[in-house]
Amino acid sequence: MSGHNKWANIKHRKAAQDSKRSAEFTKVIRELTVAARTGGGDPSSNPRLRTAIDKARQVNMPKDTVERAIKRGTGELEGVNYEEIMYEGYAPAGVAMYISTLTDNKNRTTADIRHVLSKYGGNLAESGSVAWQFERKGVINVQKGAVSDSEEFMMVAIDAGADDIREDEEGYEIITAPENLVKVVDALKNSKYEIESYKYTFMPKTTVHITGRDAERVLQVVSIIEDLDDVQEVYANFDIDDQELEEIMSKIG
Repeated sequence: MSGHNKWANIKHRKAAQDSKRSAEFTKVIRELTVAARTGGGDPSSNPRLRTAIDKARQVNMPKDTVERAIKRGTGELEGVNYEEIMYEGYAPAGVAMYISTLTDNKNRTTADIRHVLSKYGGNLAESGSVAWQFERKGVINVQKGAVSDSEEFMMVAIDAGADDIREDEEGYEIITAPENLVKVVDALKNSKYEIESYKYTFMPKTTVHITGRDAERVLQVVSIIEDLDDVQEVYANFDIDDQELEEIMSKIG
């Protein structure tokens, strides 16, 4: 599992437990609204919305909150009109960053991201200078304890369309083409495997290995940008050894 994916998984688990849950709610509500606006309010025909609904369940969002967010997206209720914008930039040590946002004020969002990057030794980049380094994928995470027969588990995933399966001491990371994500999720669920999380993501084609002070600075800037209200996800191409990653995260929270 690459450094950034492991970082994202740790952040996901912590968000379900700590004071950042309200911020997570805000991000999920925006995603529900935009997913419904762009693909309709029926999750059976809108994979992006279905993924957002499952994410809402993972963070224990009340059902009526989910329904209101969807209705705002379909126009049944009035609401803020969010614009999807991808930002490209560099963190310290030349680490590429691809930043997904949903915003009702592009000028504010741009200024916030530029300020953080400048303060911590990074910079915004021109459109197209970073995007080519990432590719759209689906990612499914399953914990080790949910799998009794690894060969059978992998065959179910592969037969359903998985491109790759990566294993570490904590569990399995299944990589799919975007169009196959929900299909693989359904196949695993139908075979009674419990899924920890799944999502659409951007994965780096190559990674930059960083250590020491560079690693600390990169994780700090990624963490701060992720916590901005308008930012949904930060994708970055860093790779950090697991032990060092855990040590740094224990410092920065």
